[in-house]
Amino acid sequence: MTRPSSFPNGSFWKKACLGAVLLAGTAFGGMAQAASVLMPVPQTVSASNGVSPLSGGVRIVWDAQPSPLLQRAAARFTTRLDAIAGAAGHGAPYVLHISAGHDPAYLTTSTKEHYALTTSADGAHLEADGPAGVVYGLATFLQLVRQTSDGAVVERLHIDDAPRFAWRGLLLDVSRHFASVETVKRQLDAMELLKLNVLHWHLNDGTGFRVESHVFPKLTSVGSHGQYYTQAQIRDVVAYASDRGIRIVPEFDVPGHALAVLQAYPELAAQPLPDVNAVGENLNNPAMDPTNPKTLKFIRALYAEMETLFPDHYFHSGGDEVLGTQWTNNPKIAAYMKAHGYADAPALQAAFTAQVEKILSSQGRVMMGWDEVSEAPIPKNVVVEGWRGSKWTGSATQAGHPVVVSSGYYLDLLTPSRTHYAVDPYDTKANGITPAELEETHPKITPLLQAFLQDPNAAPLTDDQKKMVLGAEGALWTEVVSENMLDARLWPRTAALAERFWSSESVRDVDDLERRLPVIMAELQATGLQATQHENALKEGLAPGHTGPLSMLLSATVPVRNYALNRLASKSGDAMLSAPVAIADPDAFEATRFNSMVKRYLAGEKSLKAPLKAMLTAWSSNDEAFSAIAKDVPALEEVTPVSHTVAALSNAGLNVLNGASGTAWRLDAQHLIAAQDEFFHNSSNHILSLKSEQPPGGLLIAILPGIKALVESHN
Repeated sequence: MTRPSSFPNGSFWKKACLGAVLLAGTAFGGMAQAASVLMPVPQTVSASNGVSPLSGGVRIVWDAQPSPLLQRAAARFTTRLDAIAGAAGHGAPYVLHISAGHDPAYLTTSTKEHYALTTSADGAHLEADGPAGVVYGLATFLQLVRQTSDGAVVERLHIDDAPRFAWRGLLLDVSRHFASVETVKRQLDAMELLKLNVLHWHLNDGTGFRVESHVFPKLTSVGSHGQYYTQAQIRDVVAYASDRGIRIVPEFDVPGHALAVLQAYPELAAQPLPDVNAVGENLNNPAMDPTNPKTLKFIRALYAEMETLFPDHYFHSGGDEVLGTQWTNNPKIAAYMKAHGYADAPALQAAFTAQVEKILSSQGRVMMGWDEVSEAPIPKNVVVEGWRGSKWTGSATQAGHPVVVSSGYYLDLLTPSRTHYAVDPYDTKANGITPAELEETHPKITPLLQAFLQDPNAAPLTDDQKKMVLGAEGALWTEVVSENMLDARLWPRTAALAERFWSSESVRDVDDLERRLPVIMAELQATGLQATQHENALKEGLAPGHTGPLSMLLSATVPVRNYALNRLASKSGDAMLSAPVAIADPDAFEATRFNSMVKRYLAGEKSLKAPLKAMLTAWSSNDEAFSAIAKDVPALEEVTPVSHTVAALSNAGLNVLNGASGTAWRLDAQHLIAAQDEFFHNSSNHILSLKSEQPPGGLLIAILPGIKALVESHN
């Protein structure tokens, strides 16, 4: 396992802890500071009773002979503890007693996940209902460990914990940009530490089919474009996940998103295949021909083969975004529709979906599909994944379908953790295009757009409907995410989602969330995540040997949101994958810390004046250095105007803190603030992000709220 050399004594860990201290307000839930970095927040936690030293390490004592799975979990715990606390010394070890119940439902939606953990002066006890509870309890123990001047200690607490939802997932798209086995395993390790239990693996799309097939070898030789997992690698990853209490649900999308399949087997296509090199060509559009008898025969055989690799009870068949003209513009298909009474493409797709469900059911699997499948005549046990808006949770559960919610949890939209965190899986109005957004943009209301509109009259879920919500998933689609961007694009925002899916609905404090995220991210980095290493490599590629000014600019900026980056990337292509916006963090810890400190300063905490001035001075003085390294580097020259604006806004903040007189600088600052406010607004929703002007290089200035508050306070 790779770990950053800077941990635990290096700058990343120190900055994370310093940020947590500076962001901290009152103690969280009555707990001491160390306990208040727990994530997800447990169901119940006692008040802190001090700390116990871990200078001699931790020795695990099992109440009964542990299974190989539990032994491996203990070995991972020891390795991670060494990374966080440092190697054990010669003192007496701290003893952790573990008892685990038997769980025949392990790796199902009925897995026993409850655990109770007590850390006391004379040792610790972890009691779990099953193996999953042991995995989660060990993850919680690690979060109670911290370094002090006297060495590592563990917080003394009693925790009783179980998840709110049985399905706590992460969708990983490896079709648009492939991810190696090593990279996938890193995400599984992080998922284990945050108590996520489903990897939804999106394995085919327009860009590539990513699993070796012996039944249809052209899927490997043609459709994968040379990037795929062997069947042995798939089995290895499935076993790796199983050890960590994580189920893998594969997705093989039909009948749309099928270009990679159709390149291998073009006789199944509804239309001639597009030129993949043509500018503006949408590679998601090609669809299978549902009227060709060979199509369902192909799907039956493909699914049968893939099921030998993925043992989970659920199998995701996609079913989303089928372009109707793929069928209606084909004379043969149009004639078939007329002859069989299908009024439109959705009606034909509904019938096709029902056939796919019968295939999976006959093979002993439960079908899962995107919310489009809920419009088909399918059995009630089919799981509907809502993605086009929260209203689909209401309609699908009302129809009797189990639901997994991904609406509001799309990580590729690059919204910050606090935005995702505010969306509850039960809320039928939380996500969707709002009436206000429609009023501003006046788009043509097409059937496609209609599906994304918020329903202002959506009724809250009844208690019976809530029982139908299995849980939720974060989703990362990788059109604009290369493999070396993956760790940072997933984390720490996935940690915020993990808390939303595990913890009580009442856990809603976004300021406290942002206080804890840097510490959680430091732990993930210490135990194998490579976000910082990859970001540093991207910076080095842009400014070899002189990455400091770029890092300083990125500490004050975030990427544009919603589909604005996809739009920018459609013009620049792969260049966007190595541009500054590819490195910019949607959560921007340093900017978040600045904005929080300004709020506290204006509320009367005047001791923050000096550190605020220091931060603003650093951002202001960075502009000259950044302009120097940007010369003749197009990607950096593109965002030089952003650097100038960051400096100007920082100077305005310094003027406020220094009590500057006059009005000219204030008017200039107000003009800059208004322009930056407009940029934030222009990527604030799906419609605007696709139509409105975006900032240079796709960088929004994240310190804007703090600067704005300072300037307005000076009026």
